Amino acid sequence: MRFGKRETLCNLFRIDLPIIQAGMVWTAGAKLAAAAANQGVLGVLGAGSMSPDLLRHHIRKAQSLTQRSLAVNIPLLYHQTEQQIDCALAEGIGIFITSAGSPKTYTRRLKDAGCLVVHVVSSPMLAKKCEDAGVDAIVAEGFEAGGHNGRDELTTLVLIPEIVRAVKIPVIAAGGIASGAAIAAVFALGAHGPQIGTRFAITQESSLHVAFKQAVVDATPDATMLCMKKLVPVRVLKNAFYTQIKTLEDQGASVEDLKSMLGKGRAKKGMFEGDLTDGELEIGQVSGVIEDIPSVAELIARLKKEYAETLQELAG
Repeated sequence: MRFGKRETLCNLFRIDLPIIQAGMVWTAGAKLAAAAANQGVLGVLGAGSMSPDLLRHHIRKAQSLTQRSLAVNIPLLYHQTEQQIDCALAEGIGIFITSAGSPKTYTRRLKDAGCLVVHVVSSPMLAKKCEDAGVDAIVAEGFEAGGHNGRDELTTLVLIPEIVRAVKIPVIAAGGIASGAAIAAVFALGAHGPQIGTRFAITQESSLHVAFKQAVVDATPDATMLCMKKLVPVRVLKNAFYTQIKTLEDQGASVEDLKSMLGKGRAKKGMFEGDLTDGELEIGQVSGVIEDIPSVAELIARLKKEYAETLQELAG
């Protein structure tokens, strides 16, 4: 699998393939991150759903399962962010992917500790702020992505070339990428590689409940929707909980109304425990094209094959 000049991420992260497995909450534990790393991509632990102690456990377990590069994704909107960073640094993590907050908050501290810092953005303006803050690379996440999303509603196809023009540092494309053809597309748009979330989430090694995985396999193209834009925009699989949220939003619900409805542990209830009725089921728009639950090794082999076939078809 040759990417020509797109070797930047391989050199930066010491990986074989310029692909990042997204660090998703309730999904990207030690098993998934290590499996991805062992296939030559950047394996990422999703710290957003972990206490510092649980994060330490997953880091150590992942390190016992692979000798390859590992990263930690830390959303900056949670109250234990600083403790999570302290934990990851103490356990020898050298690559941090931050999101849902200002890149200025922790980038300098992490850089001074000798770490690489990647920040997730949803607009060219935010990308430029990240570059000014000193991050090493940017994940440009389009509107199609699952979970917490930007408010700008810029799709990946539009967002990537705009951010590539706006900054000089490497740009990683995210949102709606689930095939080798999609990987070829983001390279064509100028990205240095993809971050893939939903497709890795629906693998045998992810921590999602098997009932949720099957619901994604069964999903139609219109099965997801972005909601709670007044609070924190999030893309979810439609279910009874989503219908309740939409009804509240249609009635002009306040931020406090939405917080009350969301409560605590709603994502865990749906994603990790498999409550498909009342749980919050965070997942990407690309769910509609996912038809199976492969192992990570099978998925990577498929992506490589599809990518090669796409290049051959375009050349022909």
